[in-house]
Amino acid sequence: MSSLDGPEHTPVPPPILNPAGGANQVRVRAYNERLVLSLVRLYGALSKADIARRSGLSAQTVSVIMRVLEKEGLLSRGEPVRGRVGQPSIPMHINPDAVYSFGLKMGRRSADLVLMDFVGRIRMQLHRTYAYPLPNEILAFVTSGIRELEDRLDDKQRGRIAGLGIAAPFELWNWAEEVGAPPGAMEVWRDVDLQADVASRVSYPVFMQNDATSACGAELVFGVGPSYPDFVYFFIGSFIGGGIVLNSAIFSGRTGTAGAIGPLPVRGKNGETKQLLEIASIFVLENMLRERGIDPEPLWYSADDWVDFGEPMEAWIRDSAKALAQAIVAAASILDFSAAVIDGGFPDWVRSRLVQATIDEAAKLDLQGVVMPEIIEGAVGAQARAIGGASLPIFARYLTDQNVLFKEIDHAERT
Repeated sequence: MSSLDGPEHTPVPPPILNPAGGANQVRVRAYNERLVLSLVRLYGALSKADIARRSGLSAQTVSVIMRVLEKEGLLSRGEPVRGRVGQPSIPMHINPDAVYSFGLKMGRRSADLVLMDFVGRIRMQLHRTYAYPLPNEILAFVTSGIRELEDRLDDKQRGRIAGLGIAAPFELWNWAEEVGAPPGAMEVWRDVDLQADVASRVSYPVFMQNDATSACGAELVFGVGPSYPDFVYFFIGSFIGGGIVLNSAIFSGRTGTAGAIGPLPVRGKNGETKQLLEIASIFVLENMLRERGIDPEPLWYSADDWVDFGEPMEAWIRDSAKALAQAIVAAASILDFSAAVIDGGFPDWVRSRLVQATIDEAAKLDLQGVVMPEIIEGAVGAQARAIGGASLPIFARYLTDQNVLFKEIDHAERT
């Protein structure tokens, strides 16, 4: 029915939400508590004076907040540090056992379910491999896996679980050919709301994020983030993905796709133009192994169980390094990154060889006018996606971001 067919209605103006608006005392208190937790997480153990200096809060306000956080078990006291004059300072640090969180990494060849503590350490994990992901298998894995991990905890530990975060690639149906799924098999994902389906089967809040973005978030908080406030991040899984960190925050862009570095155009070994993901992805190595009659199955085991495949792996590292070097130069030509971080779902020794090869290949390119970032290894490692997923409930509840004053209002006002 058009507006001309019915009675006249007075237009209702949309609510005006100004991001520069104010916040009440409850929200400010919640923000300040998150700010203190974020600072302690970022810099390690900090004294009251350190936190006051870094946050700009008064010493009295910091004292009140730290007492609350200590009472709630989120912060723990360290050993007093005595100086030359005055009272000894007491460093406070994050209590690893204060909060736990589940993280599900759903990949195109395997899935991992982890239980992570408050400082980003994996306490328990389960691993599952498959030819290609299907919704029912993923749902069965996560629900049975959570029950299995819960059974290993006591009641007190189970009460500290903040939620479940899912790190998964989006639009899985677009990758059916690359993962070798039968025609039409992946189309089932078009009608699946994985977050809602999981939430209907578990008793925890469920969060979801792109897998590469989740890995980038894990690197920001638990990896090199404290040392590099601006970096471009590459995570090589079945397909390469990535993220962008600016001013110690993930930059997602207008549509949320900023840092999806897989489609970056690069030159192939024959000079042809390809997308980065067509060269620097593990599925490319899988195909190279098959072409040589080598079983690629170990690629989808735990990263610790990888073997050195010899010549084909060396060729893949060489080709990937050339493509990564081009991608890093392209990224550095747009933004002045302090680092280009490379990580992936492989063991440390593969990452080390790939990073060194990328440094060597970058040095061969025309770098006139380009301020190159430092090319470094990721610090989180093969489980970055699962850790990033497990971080989502913790980020939402305990860490600061630029929108913290305007979300999680219900939780803030209950405290």
